[in-house]
Amino acid sequence: MTTSAAASTLVELRAGVDHSLREFLNRQRPQFGSPDLAPLLSAAEDFLAGGKRLRPAFCYWGWRGAGGADCPELITAAASMELLQASALVHDDVMDASDMRRGMLSAHRRFQRLHEKAGWHGSSEQFGEGAAILLGNTMLIWSGEMWRTSGLPEEALAAAQPVHDHMRTELMCGQYLDLLEQAHGEGTFESALRVALHKSGKYSVEQPLRLGLVLAARAQEPWIDEVCVNFGQKVGIAFQLRDDVLGVFGDPAETGKPAGDDLREGKRTMLIARTLAAATAAQAEVVRKLLGDPALDAEGVLALREIIVSTGALADCEDMISRYLDEALTSLAASPITAEARSALADLAVAATSRRT
Repeated sequence: MTTSAAASTLVELRAGVDHSLREFLNRQRPQFGSPDLAPLLSAAEDFLAGGKRLRPAFCYWGWRGAGGADCPELITAAASMELLQASALVHDDVMDASDMRRGMLSAHRRFQRLHEKAGWHGSSEQFGEGAAILLGNTMLIWSGEMWRTSGLPEEALAAAQPVHDHMRTELMCGQYLDLLEQAHGEGTFESALRVALHKSGKYSVEQPLRLGLVLAARAQEPWIDEVCVNFGQKVGIAFQLRDDVLGVFGDPAETGKPAGDDLREGKRTMLIARTLAAATAAQAEVVRKLLGDPALDAEGVLALREIIVSTGALADCEDMISRYLDEALTSLAASPITAEARSALADLAVAATSRRT
């Protein structure tokens, strides 16, 4: 498959995922017939709009790589991961007290504003957080429903169900480990990597790929583990490293979040762990003072960026992204999957680790 052909297929796949999500939400619409419930469904629709649909794409090409034929049922099953992703983002924003997501108000701020505009009783902030938690829970439930009702053969779904269950539990464990990391304070690169893998890396690349492979093979074969670990896990780590970099240096117009938002939220990422490990005592003192300050201004963001660059942490993370990607692509070239899938997965790996949003 040429690069242009792979890009064309990804565009078509994205359109198929969007279509499946719209159809699924339309089936849910009767349950939200009351005007009081309309804002909940509207928020779900907005948070599911757009995106590169990388998780469904890794699942789709896992399926094709193990010999599965192109079919709408697989696209529907793969699209369910966008509901899981949206659920995680909504909950993550509540835990991080984030104001923006994908260029929009985060869900809890959206519902907080609804409460304020209506002049309702009680705390608008508490209402917003509660409504966002319920929205996230709803989309988590929907992710399982969409997966189960995708129309794929029962034996395929049964074979992949343990992977699906593990992926969702792993994500929740990652969210807890993230909270724990912030509570512990300064951590190591290894502890930040553990959080990144559980919270994002695995369910962004490795597990969607594994789901597609197992759905098509209808069994968890040893070679599938080799592909998922040697390719999928490495791409997942590089994916999260890129996310760490974007959280500090990304353009708000591209990331949909304010500049340096990860710094205000005090995220103990691999990039920050690398920075503190290489910083002088004076630099480390500045990082500890500014990191996690909700009122961090542009000057503070610039000061932290300069330390991250001068310690070599940014260059180290860029080197690691390149190294993990190269190792992943080398292992992919020798994997026992179809040539078409190898080409498409290689393109996806590059897109996932060089993305701007």
